[in-house]
Amino acid sequence: MNLAYFDCFSGISGDMVLGALVDAGVDLRELELELRKLNLEGWEISAEKVQRKAIRATKVNVETKESHHHRHLSPILKMIDQAALAPRAADRARKIFQRLGEAEAKVHNISIEKVHFHEVGAVDSIIDIVGSAIGFELLGIDGFACSIMDVGSGRVQTEHGLLPVPAPATAELLRDAPTFSSGVEKELVTPTGAAIATTLSTHYAAMPAMTLKTVGYGAGSADLPQQPNVLRLMIGESAGSGAEAHWDAPVEVIEANFDDMSPQIYGYFVEQALAAGALDIFSTAVQMKKNRPGQLVTLLCEPSNVKRLIDLIFRETTTIGIRTHEVRRQTLARESVPLETPLGTIRMKLSRLNGTVLNAAPEYEDCRRIATEQGLPLKEVFATANFHFQKRGKAAK
Repeated sequence: MNLAYFDCFSGISGDMVLGALVDAGVDLRELELELRKLNLEGWEISAEKVQRKAIRATKVNVETKESHHHRHLSPILKMIDQAALAPRAADRARKIFQRLGEAEAKVHNISIEKVHFHEVGAVDSIIDIVGSAIGFELLGIDGFACSIMDVGSGRVQTEHGLLPVPAPATAELLRDAPTFSSGVEKELVTPTGAAIATTLSTHYAAMPAMTLKTVGYGAGSADLPQQPNVLRLMIGESAGSGAEAHWDAPVEVIEANFDDMSPQIYGYFVEQALAAGALDIFSTAVQMKKNRPGQLVTLLCEPSNVKRLIDLIFRETTTIGIRTHEVRRQTLARESVPLETPLGTIRMKLSRLNGTVLNAAPEYEDCRRIATEQGLPLKEVFATANFHFQKRGKAAK
């Protein structure tokens, strides 16, 4: 299991994460090719080596020609969904923006649908977040941890005026994360950096036990007089031995029983839970008190999403009680690859164990679209995709 540790001794920002990833070995051209899949125009990305006090680091620069940079959450999520990124990279990017949206909504006391992203809606911030998610996937990162974060001090100029450091949205994102201020009068943790670190990290403060493989240093824009303005990204393999080394980061199980909820409400709730960060959700038929048939609803989520999902369950369902417990799990490495067929391009979802493909399945949405457009039975499209994938595999041998 590959781990990444955000060492935020001088804060964290989106461009610092990108710089650290490139410094740790992510190929900038490969990163750019993936980012070009987004429906964004008028931007260029480059990287340079810079000196921050005694540390040599990589500075990633995103130059844009965009003047209007206010975007709502839905168009950003749609942009990510349509980009055909690796599933795990797309999922991480969506979660980071979702978390940002929730923080902004709470600070401004509005619904998440009405959140109007300012700085983080600009092209460079979208590149920072989506690029970071892509970079983590290119390095094969499975789990994340984060150090205590130096947030800085003073005030910062924003679209909403002069605000204290950390800015309100940043402070909301940093709930339950360990922080301190070294007294440096600078915004060291930005909303983008806070969203990346707190959305992905499952452990804080102490560096996890791992065999260190690579270290990347990402530079911030300013050259601080007091300390090196860099983020250190430490990457390695889990130090566990034997079967323990293959366990993924722990996840939380949330359970609730229902015997009085409409199936229509349940369907809506499932959509809301997945959008709020549930990794999986399913129901099981159970026999409840007074011989009433009911259902046991089970959600899997990352530890950072437990409170959000519990609040959602109480708000959207009829249950009056919830149970939670932590579990370990193992998952196969997954990726999505395009497959050319006589019917058109269909993405194949592959899962691997030690590099060997164990499962391959056509992407449902691609098959559904082709079936609808060409008037074909869906099962025929699935069969065609599977046939040509197997044919390609035999030809490669």
